[in-house]
Amino acid sequence: MKAESRSKDSMKNRILSGMRPTGPLHLGHLFGALDNWVKLQDKYDCFFMIADWHAMMSEYEDPSKLSRFTIECAADWIACGIDPEKSTVFIQSHVKEHLELYMVFSNFVPLGWLERCPTYKEQLREIKARELHTYAFLGYPVLQAADILMYKADIVPVGKDQVPHIELTNDIAEKFNSLYGSMFSPIKPLLTKIPKFLGTDGRKMSKSYDNSITLGDTEEIIKKKCSSMFTDPERIKLSDRGHPEKCNVYAYYNLFKKECGPKVYDYCVKAKAGCTECKKNLGGIVSDYLTDIRHKREELLKDKDKIRSILEKGGVKAGKAASETMDKVKKAIGLM
Repeated sequence: MKAESRSKDSMKNRILSGMRPTGPLHLGHLFGALDNWVKLQDKYDCFFMIADWHAMMSEYEDPSKLSRFTIECAADWIACGIDPEKSTVFIQSHVKEHLELYMVFSNFVPLGWLERCPTYKEQLREIKARELHTYAFLGYPVLQAADILMYKADIVPVGKDQVPHIELTNDIAEKFNSLYGSMFSPIKPLLTKIPKFLGTDGRKMSKSYDNSITLGDTEEIIKKKCSSMFTDPERIKLSDRGHPEKCNVYAYYNLFKKECGPKVYDYCVKAKAGCTECKKNLGGIVSDYLTDIRHKREELLKDKDKIRSILEKGGVKAGKAASETMDKVKKAIGLM
């Protein structure tokens, strides 16, 4: 017996992806996901979820900003090109079935599967400002599996480091099928090439590390952040020859204005210009690149009720699909 799936005859393949509203979205979100999501809209049936339950797992001590960040997240998505007429944009907690399927999966997922999760171990190691040794945080991959399988997604766009989550989702689906009958089909990761650039301090760009350039930053703030960026540690004096391949500023030039790359490389290796001047020029380039997004974002946030309406409409559509899945799940496990 084959796992149940949506009819593919009249539908595009479906994608489910999301982001946690734990703070302002930054360049990592733009180049690591949003640019790709915009391109996927015309080819796939896209469900884009603002994952507020996932955010709550790390922000439970002070969730007061989640509502604001949720609205801003939606505004950022739309400003970057996500079209609510093409894609289903919704809030995770507005669809009750997410927690219901999470509960079903939680009954049979072994703790060892979760404790071996690479991202879980990394977060515990890197994030010290929050207490993450909790039942919910350990189990977030189970909720993530419920998110994906709820909508019978065919594909999930991920970076290479997220592939273990897709593998775990497939393990959970397979175990459900073996216990209760075939319902869920394997999920395929859609590997996305994420540009290699880091935060302003040389670490991975993250809201948790306070090292990001956000999509809503003003020109002044962007230039200030660029001026403080980590550069080639071996270049101490202006006369020292640089090593662009070790410098994050050079990586930014190649991302934002690739045609400047050779010139910047030459200036650096021949010590024709200092890092201060290089970072100052970069600040202007980054700000110019984000100008349209910033202005669209500002206009959208002037009418938050319109954003809420978009999210409510998306929630209704997502809820319909989720309800169909949960009805079948409850029947399969014997609930009335």
